[in-house]
Amino acid sequence: MGASDFVTARAGTAAAPSGSADAPLLRFDAVNIRLGGREILSPTSFDVARGEFVCIVGASGCGKTTLLRAASALVVPSGGRVLRHGVPVTAPSREIAFVFQDYGRALLPWRTVEGNVRLALEAAHVPAAEHAARAAEVLAKVGLAAHAARFPLQLSGGMQQRVQIARCLAQRPELMLMDEPFGALDALTRQGLQDELARLVREDGLTVIFVTHDLEEAIYLGDRVIALQANPGPGRPSLARMIEVTIPRPRDQLTTREHPEFLRLRRELFAFIEQGHA
Repeated sequence: MGASDFVTARAGTAAAPSGSADAPLLRFDAVNIRLGGREILSPTSFDVARGEFVCIVGASGCGKTTLLRAASALVVPSGGRVLRHGVPVTAPSREIAFVFQDYGRALLPWRTVEGNVRLALEAAHVPAAEHAARAAEVLAKVGLAAHAARFPLQLSGGMQQRVQIARCLAQRPELMLMDEPFGALDALTRQGLQDELARLVREDGLTVIFVTHDLEEAIYLGDRVIALQANPGPGRPSLARMIEVTIPRPRDQLTTREHPEFLRLRRELFAFIEQGHA
């Protein structure tokens, strides 16, 4: 099955009844978004299964971040629907956590690392008696147990992003939306966090939708890579490619990136992005 056939097969699946146990965790059903009179996202449809890691790539301005915001009800679609477990998403939910690219602005500088994690517990009205144990649990998961009493400005960029991820994990979400979370980090820190995220997803059974400009990052992390195109033209969806990544897990920064399938997918996605820019 070619990439275009796979898009049709997955996007054209009949919707399960609202609230059905057979419904996917998340469904984009002909979602169309217009902002300021401009179409940001043409009608786009695809499903995200429970436990799946889906990466979204595409040129700047193609609607990647807007798609995430629609999934979390931070943006209301102009047409179509976003459904979670078959039920329309109409308001933000604590079951959905959002990790932003700008970790510096996402953290409260006057709160310690532990205090920033506790913020999520306070917002969720978790009993105060549980805060210390819950915060310690997630900080240990992201390797920050020894830094709980530090403030964000005392941490490196990679450590600050770990704090933001820990705060999201404290919510115990079923879906994590990540908007270029490693984009501002150096290459080695970025690779380390990629492996750490893959481990956390595997251990906690999380479902992730991950936006990135880095094609290699998308292939390395994803079970599937969805490629969007900007200005697709009248009557054409923004979703242009949907590619399954069949490279075995766990993956390794050296051997995986040398895998023939990794190199093939990189060439395919690079050609698509280059064509879009042209």
